Amino acid sequence: MAYIKGYECTICKTQYEGMENLHTCPKCGEKGILEIVYDYKKIKSKFTKAQLTNCTDKSMWRYRVAMSVTPGSTEKYLKVGGTPLYRTRRLGGVLGLKKLYVKDEGLNPTASLKDRASAVAVADAIKMKVKTLCCSSTGNAASSLAGNASRTGHDTVIFVPERAPIGKLAQLLIFSAKVIVVNGSYRDAFEMSQKAIEKWGWYNRNAAINPHLVEGKKTVAMEIAEQMDWKVPDWVSVSVGDGCTVSGVYKGFYDLLQLGIIERIPRLLGVQSDGCSPFVNAFIKNKPLEPAEENTIADSISVGIPRNPVKANRAIEKSEGIWIAVSDHNILKAMKTLGSNEGIFTEPAGAASIAGIEEALKLGIIKSSETVCAIATGNGLKDTKNAMEAAGKPIYIEPDMSELLKVIGQ
Repeated sequence: MAYIKGYECTICKTQYEGMENLHTCPKCGEKGILEIVYDYKKIKSKFTKAQLTNCTDKSMWRYRVAMSVTPGSTEKYLKVGGTPLYRTRRLGGVLGLKKLYVKDEGLNPTASLKDRASAVAVADAIKMKVKTLCCSSTGNAASSLAGNASRTGHDTVIFVPERAPIGKLAQLLIFSAKVIVVNGSYRDAFEMSQKAIEKWGWYNRNAAINPHLVEGKKTVAMEIAEQMDWKVPDWVSVSVGDGCTVSGVYKGFYDLLQLGIIERIPRLLGVQSDGCSPFVNAFIKNKPLEPAEENTIADSISVGIPRNPVKANRAIEKSEGIWIAVSDHNILKAMKTLGSNEGIFTEPAGAASIAGIEEALKLGIIKSSETVCAIATGNGLKDTKNAMEAAGKPIYIEPDMSELLKVIGQ
């Protein structure tokens, strides 16, 4: 916390100092999402390539000097971060790229990138001495919060829309979360969680509201940069729902640029399903963002009313990136293509980043000579129904060798 100058409202630009528990701008209300402002001059001497090379902590907390919330001892936390970055062996060629990387966030403790934000939430709740944490979620944010909070002995109350996949509900219940299934949309679940948080004073883990959570998500960008020896790719492809993850990715690269660690920020490809694409629709029409239907298999990005539009749009604009939409059919195809070529099993939202790259190549947005990194945001076991839809059916036979010979022959 020593290196934070304060908070700045993304709408009215008012700056606030000495208000550690502030989540939104007092002037602008809930829409006034705050940005944490750092003193980069002070951080520079503590955050260097040499110091990171010698750092034995391989979790996301290796970047703690540039984070707004830091833990004491990390032993009481789940080991979040340090996920592998693979240079693809075949998928790049299949898509038409010379250099394609995949960041497999499905190998985090609860199997998604959202663990990075939830670990920060738990650390902040400990500092604030709050026992119960709460959020609304389509699944991953909820399960990550429940898992990380379970490790530290905290309670969680989770609001999910009725369409949440059974795999994610199973995680929540295993982690002993109090799960409230709201008969409605993600918007309905979000509004219920906000009312509950206000009434009972629970810790607010809703990433669009809580400015500290983007600071956890930004560590995925820092890891990508470090794993590529600080030579960042030309493009990073990110699936987008609320807008918090793409905001975090941009913030991570932005911080590294301010600290003189990297020379530029990669262009960001913000990918949505065409069944729920409010950011893409606004981009194409060049109009303010409007509510959209939540009609996609990619539940993790099925957010009709994004809560973090200012930061998300800024991430795309400032990185000279672009918004793009892909069909659910192509998302399922990308799940299968990624798995069969690289052995990486990701859920539909994670596969959207691959489908977005393929679409961008077809449109000439991404060039075949450029270096691209896709973030696979969550593990495919979180949504086995759609995984089976993507994979196809197994072969059934009687326990008879002649039948097996027929199948193998075919």
